[in-house]
Amino acid sequence: MSKKTKKDVAAGYLPDETPSPGKLIVFAFQQLLVMFPATVTVALLTGFHVSTTIFASGLATLCFLFITKGKIPLYYGSSFSYIAAVTGITSATFGEVAANELIGKAQFGIIFSGLVSIVAGLIVTRFGMSTIEKVLPPTVTGSIALVIGISLAGVALTGAVGYGDGALSPDSDRMWIAALVTLVATVVFSVYLKGVLGQLPILFGIMVGYVVAVSLDLVDFSGVFAGRVVDLPHFTLPVPDGVAVLAIMPIAIATIPESTAHLFQLDIYVNNLAKLKGKGEYKIADKLGINLIGDGVGDIVASAFGGPGGTNYGENISTMAITKNFSVKMLGTAAIMAMVLAFVTPLSNIINTVPAAVINGACIFLFGVIAAQGIAIMINKKVDMFDARNLAVIAVILIIGLGGHYGFSGGMIPFFGAKLPAIATAAIAGIVVNALLSVGRKT
Repeated sequence: MSKKTKKDVAAGYLPDETPSPGKLIVFAFQQLLVMFPATVTVALLTGFHVSTTIFASGLATLCFLFITKGKIPLYYGSSFSYIAAVTGITSATFGEVAANELIGKAQFGIIFSGLVSIVAGLIVTRFGMSTIEKVLPPTVTGSIALVIGISLAGVALTGAVGYGDGALSPDSDRMWIAALVTLVATVVFSVYLKGVLGQLPILFGIMVGYVVAVSLDLVDFSGVFAGRVVDLPHFTLPVPDGVAVLAIMPIAIATIPESTAHLFQLDIYVNNLAKLKGKGEYKIADKLGINLIGDGVGDIVASAFGGPGGTNYGENISTMAITKNFSVKMLGTAAIMAMVLAFVTPLSNIINTVPAAVINGACIFLFGVIAAQGIAIMINKKVDMFDARNLAVIAVILIIGLGGHYGFSGGMIPFFGAKLPAIATAAIAGIVVNALLSVGRKT
């Protein structure tokens, strides 16, 4: 019995392993489904073109995998951290595309935020991990991951029942059914399915929820064949603008700790699988420098074509952690599929028919896993939770990050006439508190 259990647990793919062609397509499609809702939502909120955003996400992912030489299995998607700053430039209204010139100005600012990530990556590469660990210890990266996961909790729950602008959707009862069925199915599949099937719980959960949603008349098929079958994404060029640079460039301060936390999460889960499979250590955490460079290149590439700023996606990492599938070629395939999807209108429209209730039902699980991975970072790094400095850093990040996110409109903290993004502010505050409390300490 124990021998069977070990075999089941060790099922999965390490970064340099490749599933068979058929499995590769199915696994990649699961990753595509996971990234699709958030990436599209960012485009709708910021006034960017949806098809262009999807294309840019796939292209940026391929560039990231190329820059990192296929050593880091991460998917690049549009980041919520940029929404407030970008919307301030585009003056976007949800669902309405902004003027080309305004999108271009935002693109210019995003390019400079990518340069900040690249510079940070070069510094880490030059001075080594010991330097970055002093600035971004597990108390900071773990807490940031925890804040990111919990800050998304409201998005999952309100999206599951169509709650917005203080009003509940008239379909909320039916949406609850679809969301809960999706959640339960996804959890059950992730726990009880083994082998190949055990690597597809998110896809299966969404499929079950989709069938239920169809039976509840929550799926609208009317727009599937709207527009051309094949259509070129609407590409825009960056427009130089100093205000956009000042507004958007500092957002990299938020995405750097976020990207670092994601890398450390990945390191833990990949090496756990490697140990179970009897393989050597994959030193992913040591590649933080090239990861940040790749992240910055992703920002520049995505924004050059008209996509919002982004980072490596926690949703995709959660899916990889749950399914134990970290294949780089699988993520590359998902990226190519995203780029193709941007040109084929009916395919994009079909995925768009998946109701918010179903997607967010699965996200209740996925976002919770992101938060749990933050805890896993601190456990793995043996953070002393009785140490006053550690408690201070963690407490400051959690309260500023979560309090700012849920306490103020748009997660923007009013501060002496300015408005500060909650997660970025929490990260900076945590870094500063850790630095100040480390003065004079030998360890």
